[in-house]
Amino acid sequence: MLIISTWIFYWLIAKLIGPYPIAQVIVSSIIVYQAIANRGLIIEALKVEKIIRTNNIEAARKQLSTIVGRDTHNLNENQIRVAVLETLSENLSDGVIAPLFYYAIGGFPLMMAYKMVNTLDSMIAYKNDRFKNYGLVAARIDDLANLVPARLTAFLMALLALSKRAFFYIFKYGNKHSSPNSGYPEAALAGILNCRFGGPNAYGGKIHNKPYIGDNERIITSKDICKAALLNAAVSVFVVLIIVIFYFFKAS
Repeated sequence: MLIISTWIFYWLIAKLIGPYPIAQVIVSSIIVYQAIANRGLIIEALKVEKIIRTNNIEAARKQLSTIVGRDTHNLNENQIRVAVLETLSENLSDGVIAPLFYYAIGGFPLMMAYKMVNTLDSMIAYKNDRFKNYGLVAARIDDLANLVPARLTAFLMALLALSKRAFFYIFKYGNKHSSPNSGYPEAALAGILNCRFGGPNAYGGKIHNKPYIGDNERIITSKDICKAALLNAAVSVFVVLIIVIFYFFKAS
């Protein structure tokens, strides 16, 4: 009901401004700006990295907890950086590319309906005693909605990084994640950086043994965080340009 009502609400707004081209541009721009969050994600990720450089691991753990769902209080420096990279790749897909994908095919009403799907997944789709059954439908809808965007994100990451290894990792490790979608952008980034993600992590005090994604178990550096942040920005700009070109030729 929330997803459908969200689409209807924004569809009515689109109809209301339909006869006014200037209003369409202004309203669409404001809504799209609110719907994508890559700049905020990159800023938060770099905040964690900045704190790590001060050797204040406790503060870095606390800052990391604002952008990841795992328990952070026992993570070491390398595990913190791995978590940052994983969330940069995952959220590039569902926080940026997926909303833009749905905007491209259905305008801001479909984009905002997707955002409701993603919000529900973030709020109630947890594999714990409280939400295991209650959030199951939200989780499955989110899985379905991200099938194409997650794979598109991984492909674009590998393409813009000009990384053959990333393409290989996408096919080798993309389906190894417990999520049907998150593994693809993670695999692409692991290939680009030649590193390894996954493994055991604590969520709500319980250890979850995630499959490893990547072959090279090496120490993650500050340079890797910066490279991932730049890649996120590059992929986002590239997709925006593609959509702009698409609508330009569609209008002409």
